Amino acid sequence: MRTKSSNKNLRKASKAKKDEFYTQLSDIEKEIRHYKKHFKKKVVFCNCDDPRVSNFFHYFSYNFEQLGLKKLITTCYKNQNVDLFSQNNSEKAIFLEYTGYQNKDNVPNPEEIGIKHLKGDGDFRSPECIELLKKSDIVVTNPPFSLFREYVAQLVEYKKKFLIIGNVNAITYKEIFKLIKEDKLWLGASIHSGDREFGVPDDYPLTAASFRIDSDGKKYIRVKGVRWFTNLDYEERHEDLILYKNYHGNENEYPKYDNYDAINIDITKDIPMDYTGVMGVPITFLDKYNPQQFELLGIMNTGEINKGIRHEGTPHGRPLVNGVEKYLRILIKNKKI
Repeated sequence: MRTKSSNKNLRKASKAKKDEFYTQLSDIEKEIRHYKKHFKKKVVFCNCDDPRVSNFFHYFSYNFEQLGLKKLITTCYKNQNVDLFSQNNSEKAIFLEYTGYQNKDNVPNPEEIGIKHLKGDGDFRSPECIELLKKSDIVVTNPPFSLFREYVAQLVEYKKKFLIIGNVNAITYKEIFKLIKEDKLWLGASIHSGDREFGVPDDYPLTAASFRIDSDGKKYIRVKGVRWFTNLDYEERHEDLILYKNYHGNENEYPKYDNYDAINIDITKDIPMDYTGVMGVPITFLDKYNPQQFELLGIMNTGEINKGIRHEGTPHGRPLVNGVEKYLRILIKNKKI
C-alpha cells in the first residue's frame, strides 16, 4: 500500500506540527555503533519520546550494560497509553529513569523503571525538562522537525553532547550552518543518501507520502533527506575524501560564478584534486566533509548576507552561472594543496 515518495510530507508535517516521526530501531543501531565509547558512565536523555513505545528507549534500556550507561532518562509529552504512539492528549506527562537490571535477567522490567509524573506537559522547553537536561550528559532523540533550530539552540546553550535526527535542509539554516562552520556540529556516520521509514501517529494523513500500515494497524511513512546531526566525534569523519579529477581550467566542466570568484561543482565526487581556489559545492558535500582536508568558508543561501555575492541579479543570495541562478552552494577550499 504505497504512493509516490515525496519531501512534501516534511513540509506538511512542519506546517501542521505533525512532525512526530518515530525512528526505526535498525537506524538507531546502525548509527550508535559508531559512538559506543562516548556512552560509558554517561546519563542519556531522550526528551522527545514516549518511552514505552520509543525505539530510543528500547535500544538504550536493552543495551544499558553493554554501553556502560550510568542512567537513562526519557520524557513523554502528555501520553499515558502504552499501546499508542504519543498523541499529546493525556492529562499528565511522565518521565522514566532507568539505572539498569536489578534482577539480572538482562531484560528491563516495569518494576525496574521509575515512572514519575511531571507537573507540566513534558515539552522539552519546560522548566522540568530543562532540569532533567542539566542532569544529563548526552541527548539522543528525534526532535520535532518544525522546532529543530530551537531544539539545537537549547542543546548548545546547556553545552550538551547530542545525537539527533533532522532534515538535511537544516544545514541551510544560518544558526545550524554557523555551528557546522565552527566545527561544533557535523553530520552523522550512517545516513548519506536515500530515504528512511518512520512510524507516525494514528491520525497522520497518508495521502502525500510513500507509506505502509503494518498488521497491528500502525502507520509508517518514508522520508527523504534525513540525516543524523551530532557533536560526538567518530573516526570516519576524519578520513580524506578521495579526489581523482583535475581542473585543467575547464570552464565547461567547472564554470565560474558570475557574481563570486569560485567555480561551481554540482556533484561532490567531481571536486578537482588540484584546484587551489574557492569552490561552490552542494550541501550533501557535508556527508564527506573532513575538517582537516577542507575549509568551510560560507554558504551562498537566501538567509545569508553573503558580502560580495548579493547584487541585483541575485535577490536570493544564491550563485549565478551564465545568468542562471543555481541552488545554494557551500563555499570550500582544499587545505591540503
